[in-house]
Parts: sequence; structure tokens; C-alpha cells
Amino acid sequence: MSADLHAEIVLARSVHEVAEFVDSEGWGRAPQMFALVRTADLVAAEPALIDQVDTADELTPIAQDPLPDEVAGGTVALDEFLATTSWPPTVAGCILVQEIVVLPPDAEDALDEALTPLLADAEAADAAGRAAAEAHPERRDARLFAAALRTGDTLCLMQLRPADDEPEDQLELRTHPDLAPNLVEALRHTFEDFVD
Repeated sequence: MSADLHAEIVLARSVHEVAEFVDSEGWGRAPQMFALVRTADLVAAEPALIDQVDTADELTPIAQDPLPDEVAGGTVALDEFLATTSWPPTVAGCILVQEIVVLPPDAEDALDEALTPLLADAEAADAAGRAAAEAHPERRDARLFAAALRTGDTLCLMQLRPADDEPEDQLELRTHPDLAPNLVEALRHTFEDFVD
């Protein structure tokens, strides 16, 4: 198995584990980071955890405190917060989970046209864009899972919130090649010695 495929499988397992945990907590939660630590190192450091972790998994996600209210509320941009974030060498990777609003492509085009006059004021344009997206009749709530390893490998997946007539017991994660590339890059930069 190639190193790239191995990293992709390890990240996918970790994201799925985090997705199951977050999904059990319900919707309407603040953004949260998870540190990914090597399971063998975690059990060696904390032997009492051996019954609480799946030792077959290479990495174990460790929930961090929810992001500060300033980030969750949007008064401090997420990219600014991540630019000041770094991990100790014992952390092999991280996952950021945040709830987002997803619009159909034609709705996004209409929003872009409406916001063009506000682009000189980035904060006003951002606030207007968020308000318009929240009020849009075709909006869908979703969770975005962005993950990065210290090696530079990344993965980004999205979970759409089930509509009222859809079963909530199935966890379906989707991806796209252009899903949140700036966020994934910001996560990569939280590792000071990441491999480019």
C-alpha cells in the first residue's frame, strides 16, 4: 500500500470517528478541534485508557475545548485563529469540525452579484453574505470536517443535515476536490514542520 493511500485511509477513519461523536451530540454546536495522537503513544502514556480506545486504529482523536466565542460568533475570523494555533510534536494531526450553510450553485451566483457593491468593506460583505445565506429558502445546514496530518496529508468531508423527511440514523459523508481548500491549507500550517 502506498504511503498516500495509507494516510488517506487513516485520515478517513479518524474523520469518521469524529463525525460519529459529533453527530451523537446533535446540531447547533460551536466549531471544535480534535487532536489526532498515535494510539500506541496514548496507551503507553495513559495505560488506563486501553479499554476506551480502539487499539486497532493508528490514530485516536482527542476532543479539544470548543473554539472561543469570538471565533464561533464570527468576530475573529477562523483563519486568523488558526494562524495563531500550533500543536506539540506528540500531535500527529488535527480535525476541525464546523457547521456551515450550503446553497445550490445558482443561489451562490445570485449572492455574489448582490454582494459585489459591498466588496470594498470585507466585514460588511461577509456579514451580508452570512445573513443572506441564512435566510435563503434553499439553504441546507451541513458539517464540514477538515483534517490534516503533520506529514502534510489532508482530507475534507461534508455531512448534510438530513431534511425533515429523511432518516437521521445514517451518517453520510461527502467530498469534492475543491471542498474548503483554504481551510485545509490553514490546518496544514498549524504544524510548524509540515511537509510541503
